[in-house]
Amino acid sequence: MALQFDLTTRTAQLSVGELADFAIGPRDGGEGPTGIWRAQLGSHWHRELQAQTQTEDHHARFEVPIEGEIVHRGWRLQLKGRIDQILQQEGVTVFREIKTVTRALPAAEAELRADYPSYFAQLATYLALQRIADPAARLRGELVWVETASGLAQTLVLPRADESLFETRIERLTQFLDLNHQAQQRRRTLSFAPAFSTLRPGQEDTRSHLQAALAAHPIVAFEAPTGFGKTGVMLEAALHALQTGQSDRVVYLTGKSTGQLQVVSTLARMTGEAGTASGRTGDAPASALGIWLVRNKREHCVNHTFHCVRDSCRFLQDLETRWPLSGLDRFHLFPDQSRDLRHLRQAGQEAGICPYEITRTALAFQDVWVGDFNYVFAPRNRSLFENQPSWNPARTLLIVDEAHNLAARVADAHSATLRDTECRAVLAELDHLRVSNQLLRRWESLTLLVAATRTTDALDLGREEDLLEVLAQVADTLAVTPLDYAALGPELAEILWRPGELVTWLRDETLTRLLWAPRDGLLAFTCLDAAPAIGATLRSFGRVILASATIGPTAAAATAAGLQPNELQRVQAATPWRDGAYDVAVDLRVDTRYQQRPRTYATTARTVKALRDAATDKVAVFFPSYRYAEIIATAVEDLDPGIRVALQPKLPDLAAQTQWVEQSLVLADVLFLVLGSSFAEGIDLLGGRVSHALVVGPALPEVNAPQRAWLAELERTTASREEPFDRVYRIPGLQKVNQGLGRLVRAPGQRTRVILHCQRFIDPAYARWLAPDYQLGEHLADDAALAEWLGRDPG
Repeated sequence: MALQFDLTTRTAQLSVGELADFAIGPRDGGEGPTGIWRAQLGSHWHRELQAQTQTEDHHARFEVPIEGEIVHRGWRLQLKGRIDQILQQEGVTVFREIKTVTRALPAAEAELRADYPSYFAQLATYLALQRIADPAARLRGELVWVETASGLAQTLVLPRADESLFETRIERLTQFLDLNHQAQQRRRTLSFAPAFSTLRPGQEDTRSHLQAALAAHPIVAFEAPTGFGKTGVMLEAALHALQTGQSDRVVYLTGKSTGQLQVVSTLARMTGEAGTASGRTGDAPASALGIWLVRNKREHCVNHTFHCVRDSCRFLQDLETRWPLSGLDRFHLFPDQSRDLRHLRQAGQEAGICPYEITRTALAFQDVWVGDFNYVFAPRNRSLFENQPSWNPARTLLIVDEAHNLAARVADAHSATLRDTECRAVLAELDHLRVSNQLLRRWESLTLLVAATRTTDALDLGREEDLLEVLAQVADTLAVTPLDYAALGPELAEILWRPGELVTWLRDETLTRLLWAPRDGLLAFTCLDAAPAIGATLRSFGRVILASATIGPTAAAATAAGLQPNELQRVQAATPWRDGAYDVAVDLRVDTRYQQRPRTYATTARTVKALRDAATDKVAVFFPSYRYAEIIATAVEDLDPGIRVALQPKLPDLAAQTQWVEQSLVLADVLFLVLGSSFAEGIDLLGGRVSHALVVGPALPEVNAPQRAWLAELERTTASREEPFDRVYRIPGLQKVNQGLGRLVRAPGQRTRVILHCQRFIDPAYARWLAPDYQLGEHLADDAALAEWLGRDPG
């Protein structure tokens, strides 16, 4: 059982094994990636020794429940566990624990104590609980160590003095609980400043509506346009929830690093402690709130190679012994410590301890965790949060910002690939390491199977079953085979761990998925719809806010999140200042569907020129694809070389993208942007600086094998004729349009004129997915109508 505690009643429940492992600070990684296969080998040797003991002692008992209650420092602690064996020998009750190790036995007792301290503490706890239950009992504890490769066993008798290990663990646990109790008292007396020094029209009403919805409903969808200040409104609601005891923790997720930094700085300002969580220098007062920005493990790394295996990284070796002397507890004990990544890396480097362990340790004591979607929704990443001893989703407020991206992000997190070149590289290295013949043969079978795969939109059932069989054989063999992961290196080790994940993926019947081959020798394990996984995760939290500028219709938003419509309470931001801010027209002269658009390239180019000629500021033109933008850029150049067009470059770095936008707003007449890109959705620089905009068609997703497969599956399972095409194509496409246009008006007084450049925008099947601000507009049937509309005073 996982640690559960109630700060109000000062009670806690946990397993004996968890108490033995409990530490404020990092725990040694044991044998690293070998832990999975060692656990399976452990079960094997437990059964073997159980059979042997039964032969020697018919009265022996196995897997015996042991439980008890301890009162320490005002805390009532309930412990439960199962001892492997209990025997009677000459009037003495023997408690015996079986532990498997890969190292050669026999080994010096001092080495076993240093490498496996929790095993000794676990047995000591069982003995202590039994002495509490029966003070007169004559007890002896035995640790039986088994070498996995040979079955050779070594027995150590636990001295009575070692039972003090139990007391040490109890002291650690109550210290942790006391710190959390102090944090609760701090939250209850929390005071904070408003997010805004001056409220815009609608902000005050929206804040009260959001707080009321959170108090009455577990899951709230909060829609507010870009520039409204929804981050501040949500943080006020979050701090209110902490202050009133509605929640014990806030987890704020957003996929943008700039958004994460904004949340941290806003929280620090609101609590009156500027700089606390984002890198203060010591001259600002300490924060009344524990705030931690979680960055990924690679960003923390200070080793010469990013490869988290103890044997290859001195920063991971002997962590449990070195941590208490490192002084790194200061990051969770003293709120005046700078917690930005630079200071964490510097402190870890100086202490010789992985900086990620500072984050891992400190999180348990923080009131607000800020990070990426993956820490809650991705199977590979969520263990950082889930393994925290204070993790309790039922008492947590989860805020998901930019929630319109959640479905795609979670589907990506549940997808994977396997390449023939990767498999061959691993095969060569396994041969070099002289692993078992069985593992070598099975990995070779996998390599041949992947290499023989030919391009296909979907593997047939027979091929899928063959693949599952081979992957399962590899995974089973890896589970019982010790390997030198340090020698393998980070890239090959990651590939080697993949078969077990893929077996789980293939056996998971809850997700809509596709197994296909985009090209020869490449298998793609694609999750088409992760809604069931999203819904299950959301329901585990006490309170949830799903926030976006483009939530869309409630029924569609609920379906994408794996929820029923009645599970989603909607709060719409009040924005009276946006009324009439968009002057919209629909251009009926063009059809931008892929097969039709070449006929109207010239018309689109002339429309761009007309907008430039009429504009009082910059012009933004939004395209469904980069290639389409390139073609029209060339056409505009041919039409009028004097028009300065800035075509969105392919820049992955957000800082470089922002710089390009700033420069283009100064140097260019027209900005060509691709809908769905960071330029169109992630950079908030266009508000009030674009007088005219052109949207060149709805940005429907590319037609490919996954999209076709998802559409076919929805058509098979959905009675509605329109809903499948809506979910796969129209909703994602029009959502990109809404996101792009929403960034053009970010504050009171800003206005813009928009032409929706495609006949499909008047089709109700498309128009109903546009935001209300863009649904109603004048129809432009010919060039004269366009000229008349552009010449009209929009005022």
